[in-house]
Amino acid sequence: MNKLKIGDLTAKLPIIQGGMGVGISLSGLASAVANEGGVGVISCAGLGLIYRNSAKDYMEACIIGLREEIKKAREKSSGIIGVNIMMALTNFSDMVKTSIAEKVDVIFAGAGLPMDLPKYRTPDCVTKLVPIVSSARAAKIICEKWKTLYDYLPDLVVVEGPKAGGHLGFKTNQIEDPNFSIENLVPDVVSVVSVFEEKYNQEIPVIAAGGIYTGEDMYKIMQLGAKGVQIASRFVTTHECDADIKFKESYLKATEDDVEIIQSPVGMPGRALKGSFLEKVKLGLTAPKSCPYNCLHTCDYTKVPYCIIVTLYNAYQGKMDKGYAFAGSNAYLATKIISVKEIVNEIVAQFETAKKQALAI
Repeated sequence: MNKLKIGDLTAKLPIIQGGMGVGISLSGLASAVANEGGVGVISCAGLGLIYRNSAKDYMEACIIGLREEIKKAREKSSGIIGVNIMMALTNFSDMVKTSIAEKVDVIFAGAGLPMDLPKYRTPDCVTKLVPIVSSARAAKIICEKWKTLYDYLPDLVVVEGPKAGGHLGFKTNQIEDPNFSIENLVPDVVSVVSVFEEKYNQEIPVIAAGGIYTGEDMYKIMQLGAKGVQIASRFVTTHECDADIKFKESYLKATEDDVEIIQSPVGMPGRALKGSFLEKVKLGLTAPKSCPYNCLHTCDYTKVPYCIIVTLYNAYQGKMDKGYAFAGSNAYLATKIISVKEIVNEIVAQFETAKKQALAI
């Protein structure tokens, strides 16, 4: 299995742990993945709730929380640590500035096109910038804009397909359309990105994400041009995952039929596990009475069925009757809680087996 180059950084394994909020991937999970040679990722969504007692308001608590999680991850690991920042967040700018000031290794920006991300770079910036896209068109637009406006190209591109957990960059009718499958998206994105690689003599690895669960999945998608994979749901059922045990158990109890597509207050479709809270949503029993946090550009509390930050925070705490778990299409395959090391070893072994079988044909 090849190493993964991200600018002047090198990950021993081409495995990125996807960012999961609220609170599912913090310093605990991120540092554990980084220690195994992958890229560990802290989600900054909702940190102001987790660190609510450390500041006078939500926005300040988000900054304090992000600094603290990066510090904790650094204390636990000397590996590569990234931060996932959603474009939809009203404090996107603060989260990016804080990440760069704390010299985090990588920023992964998705849930919208991060057109101006390079403008936050400082003279001493060492942080690598990575957009998360759902099409070749989006990858091309970002590369063109970044190069034209900031003379900067992505250090890596994550292309996320419709089988991912959480928010999806697709219309509902595209999610099951094979034309939008990750297998079709990867070669298209690789083709677009290769034009910029050749023109500017810069390597820009393409990483595949969404529904990738086994080492065999990883091997197959890398044969289509991906230099590595981003995996999220599989790391939920680990000892090191930062979520409450009840959150993890919701994965273990789930069947394939429990994985459903919902409409999120963020304004995008999302993939989650069925539960009592989402049943209440369908019955219209969850309308928010106010908006104390103003955390999303895209959310109007008078029109949405629930406050997503509070709901996901409840789930992180294990209050599954007041929240729900986002999950990828294969999340139901989890059968027990094990260590990050065991999962990484299993993925690597499965990858090597798939590679040997392919070479033997």
